[in-house]
Amino acid sequence: MTIERADTAADAAGFSAPDRRPSPGKALAVLLVDDSQVFLDATNDALSRFPGWQVVGFARSGAKALARVRALSPDVVLTDLFMPGMNGLELTRQFKALPGAPKVVLVTLHQGPHCRARAFDAGADEYLPKQRFMEELPALMQKLFPPT
Repeated sequence: MTIERADTAADAAGFSAPDRRPSPGKALAVLLVDDSQVFLDATNDALSRFPGWQVVGFARSGAKALARVRALSPDVVLTDLFMPGMNGLELTRQFKALPGAPKVVLVTLHQGPHCRARAFDAGADEYLPKQRFMEELPALMQKLFPPT
């Protein structure tokens, strides 16, 4: 799936909800943000195996990610911490300033405690090292979006 197709496929999907939970019967709308196309492709492939989750878009920069969040209203954004231009910390701050802000999970190769602290200071809902991404993501999503 190319970035352009993914960006337009869910423009009118209607995943936004005040408490950031998808409506009953709707998939959890996920936006992927990373400057690595390899990571975006691998994550999209992996998430497609989880019932109830739908990748609604991709962005390879902070500026594009902000536009995608406004257009797609995802329930959760999985974003890289370190990207050229706007990094994941600034991106998180800007997401959280939006009305109906999505949950934000900062995903990174950097595991230092200072990175984790800075992520939460910026407003991230969770922090996930890429090395344990697929092992820990299901439990993390359950924590962010508990069944009602």
